[in-house]
Amino acid sequence: MKRPAEHERGVALLVVLLLVAFMATLAVAVLDDIRFGQRRVVNARSADQARWYALGAESLARAQIGQLLTAQPDRLTLAGNWNGRIFRFPVDGGAISVRVRDGTTCFNLNSLVTGAAVLEPRAIGQRQFAALLRALDVPETEAIGLVAAVTDWIDTDQETSALGAEDRDYQALVPPYRTSGRLLSEVSELRAIRSMTPALYAKLRPYVCALPTSELSPINVNTLGPDQLPVLAALVENKLGLGQLALLLRDRPALGWTSKSEFWSEALLRDVPVETESKAQIALTTRFFSLEALVVYGETETVLSSLIEVLPGARLKMLDRRWTREE
Repeated sequence: MKRPAEHERGVALLVVLLLVAFMATLAVAVLDDIRFGQRRVVNARSADQARWYALGAESLARAQIGQLLTAQPDRLTLAGNWNGRIFRFPVDGGAISVRVRDGTTCFNLNSLVTGAAVLEPRAIGQRQFAALLRALDVPETEAIGLVAAVTDWIDTDQETSALGAEDRDYQALVPPYRTSGRLLSEVSELRAIRSMTPALYAKLRPYVCALPTSELSPINVNTLGPDQLPVLAALVENKLGLGQLALLLRDRPALGWTSKSEFWSEALLRDVPVETESKAQIALTTRFFSLEALVVYGETETVLSSLIEVLPGARLKMLDRRWTREE
């Protein structure tokens, strides 16, 4: 019997080496898939646990709001330093941060219109928004254009107001899109509106909100902070300057104003001509609360943003819940 030639033995050895290399590569790929699968399972479990922690924080915050309303049923003040304060507490494997804020110390963008099925421009809401923009030193022409553009974005008709914009204006853009024709669901929708710039959005964002109603903004003057004076300036349509309004808040009673008439009887406000509708916006309690919970669990970070409404009898209703930051 002849022995295999040297080159044949070399080929056989090469085949064996190739098979070994292939099997090693396959084994590494399988192990990587197993490791990635395990990591995905761990990440999914961490994300689920972080969400449960966030929902638990939301329940805790709701209980805290209930206690605030029970302790101060006739008026809600800043007593207890609760408004905007960040509460932090540890949990196994991470930490939770929760912040509750008065959700009414802002201008409600949806008050630019009135109605339900049919949304029509509201003159007083437009004037207040224009006053807010002037209080923020937005140039007059730019302010008028933005008021018109936001109103056109929300209202249900296709009649373009002066300096405003409707579907035909947005469809000429690249890419084209259409106006909403409904109440804003969140403030970030402003970014899609013509004439809105990043700088203007950043300037406006701290003072506006998108409440799920077209009613004029219900402003709790007992929780209004010095950094929110432009909102009050908008309500009185700039008939008082920010400096005068700062004096008003500086002299606010320690336990808050006890009635609307007491507020409007203040020396600074007594002779200011304010419309009846605007006067009715002043509140001593809070109807809406905003909540943000941040959960860091392992390598997972979860954010929960909620909007809560206070119903008669101090009952709380969850209006909105998002697993993102409020932008």
